[in-house]
Amino acid sequence: QVQLVESGGGLVQAGGSLRLSCARSGRSFNRYAMGWFRQAPGKEREFVAAISLNGDNTLYTDSVRGRFTTSRDNAKNTVYLQMNSLKLEDTAVYYCAAGDYSTMLRTYYYWGQGTQVTVSS
Repeated sequence: QVQLVESGGGLVQAGGSLRLSCARSGRSFNRYAMGWFRQAPGKEREFVAAISLNGDNTLYTDSVRGRFTTSRDNAKNTVYLQMNSLKLEDTAVYYCAAGDYSTMLRTYYYWGQGTQVTVSS
């Protein structure tokens, strides 16, 4: 069993930055790729970013590429999402997930509880 806990969300002005963290408890963190997803009110959960098992490969959705960076520290069992140049449309609940390296929700097996990110004008 893998348990994931996100932190680092909050309220930030447009153009600002936040860094989300996702800490793992349980076993076999290094066996899984990690993904970040978000869900805005009234919208479906969508892919944001993913990082491979060893951290050598990353994927980003077009709307965040160049602004967001995901990384992982397997020694600390933690994955990060650095979010820069935040926009109003980045407002959402952000979730981390563990599973297979892809952009698709259904390939991730374990999910965190989510952390709210609110970008204000």
